[in-house]
Amino acid sequence: METLEKIRKAYTEYVLENGKQPTSVFQFAKKLKLAEADFYKDYASFDAIEADVWLTFFNEAKATVEADETYQGYSVREKVLAFYYTWIELLKTQRSFVVYSVGRLREERKNQRGPGASRSQVLQPFKDAFFDYARDLLAEGRESKEVEPRPFITDRYPNALWAQTLYLLDFWVRDVSKNFEKTDTAIEKAVNTAFDLIGRSPLDTLVDFAKFMHQNK
Repeated sequence: METLEKIRKAYTEYVLENGKQPTSVFQFAKKLKLAEADFYKDYASFDAIEADVWLTFFNEAKATVEADETYQGYSVREKVLAFYYTWIELLKTQRSFVVYSVGRLREERKNQRGPGASRSQVLQPFKDAFFDYARDLLAEGRESKEVEPRPFITDRYPNALWAQTLYLLDFWVRDVSKNFEKTDTAIEKAVNTAFDLIGRSPLDTLVDFAKFMHQNK
């Protein structure tokens, strides 16, 4: 087992057994028979480990769907659906850790006060990677006419998809339905609604017609 995986595994086991992060890097590394300096070669803090776990979930889900030959022939809407279904399946394998991490981040946000309050960076690497993925899919969607470019709004589409991702994550964490069936429904409805909104609509047709009338009056 490589050092990174060894550290991640030990960290997830610790927080699940203790309900909180370790208090000392030295003691944590010592139990793993690692020098403290060797720990810091890979991770700057315990938050950095947690951030890497979230990024790994994303990377594994993305790699899994992209390795499927049928995925390459999907519409952009179908690709997003496939990603979310695969991502949730991966999260299921470590649901206890996900519930812990989401709960910790939620409490942290709740306890933040004032403009100077520090904000956790645990989800930032995942967010950055997701934005890159979303931008690529949206660009593909513009080429296939599934995504309608709109002034002042198009650049916000990745933010909307990220907000949708956080919503689905929170929904799944709270889902108590059998085999998380309600989450599957939430994914379908959320993605279909998103693409109905960012795709071409009767309003776009009306705007185009209004422009035509203005230019040819």
